[in-house]
Amino acid sequence: TGERRKIEARALFVFIGAEPHTEWLRETVALDEGGYILTGQDAAAAGAAGPAGNGSRHTPQLLETSLPGVFAAGDVRSGSTQRVAAAVGDGALAIRHVHQFLGGRLQAVRLAQTYVSSK
Repeated sequence: TGERRKIEARALFVFIGAEPHTEWLRETVALDEGGYILTGQDAAAAGAAGPAGNGSRHTPQLLETSLPGVFAAGDVRSGSTQRVAAAVGDGALAIRHVHQFLGGRLQAVRLAQTYVSSK
């Protein structure tokens, strides 16, 4: 109707958008039917866990996508609570997982170097 009213408010919650905009990732990582990125057990359950680099299957960590070493955090992740505080926590946890992933890779490289040098 074009009518305007001024309303006093002590607090305001703004929710902008509810679409993940991840279509460009569809050929790279597994997405759910809503376009959110599958991580952890959901990525593994989708049959999307890729090779670990040594011929074995890789089981994704909690925030790891179907592409080993690539992690998703926040609203774009399937099953997220879609709240700022949760996204911040996801981000911090994702960094921990990155360190674990890289540490495991580094350990594998060191083992391979030790094996080669002993030959």
